[in-house]
Amino acid sequence: MSPHNPYKQAVFLKSAARLNQCPECVVAEVAFAGRSNAGKSSAINTLTENKKLARISKTPGRTQLINYFSIGNRRCLVDLPGYGYAKVPLAMKKEWDKHLSEYLQYRGCLKGLVLLMDSRHPMQEFDAMMINWAVDIEMPVHILLTKCDKLKKGVAKNTLLTVEKHLREVGVDDLVSVQLFSALKRQGIKELVCVLDRLLVEDDSTESR
Repeated sequence: MSPHNPYKQAVFLKSAARLNQCPECVVAEVAFAGRSNAGKSSAINTLTENKKLARISKTPGRTQLINYFSIGNRRCLVDLPGYGYAKVPLAMKKEWDKHLSEYLQYRGCLKGLVLLMDSRHPMQEFDAMMINWAVDIEMPVHILLTKCDKLKKGVAKNTLLTVEKHLREVGVDDLVSVQLFSALKRQGIKELVCVLDRLLVEDDSTESR
């Protein structure tokens, strides 16, 4: 791991069910998004070296709130509700989707997305929708191809190259980057730290979108 990792200082700040409950004191934040079984909580806990920071459930879809983790200096990491997998009533799922959409569209201090995808099943339909939405408003996206330890090294590398090729072909590689990541093997943390630093270290006077 990089000796520079301010994310080890992360502490829980608050949970919000909707946009108007999000903290007002934040200058910049990066949100972690992805399917409910993509390993969001595991990635956050591995990054911050705190196994208890983000809740990990054996039942995908249990993260129903927007969870804030402060890293100091009015910057935050945000764990968003997972999408596309949760076994919950349709009405509840629609309510989650509504609040998630409002957050993504109107949260002015949101500086970028970390989009997690299971490396064995990358670029699902909703993943593509998230990327398209972000590109439309020129928001940076960094893809984590998670659970890469479950693939042979050659297969994992080919998956990474395939996703990179796709991003180039659709012309979004200037805003969308991608890497391999394994919470179990602690692979890819240094690269993720560098990306988060780039997104979060901005001047306080930066105007909101």
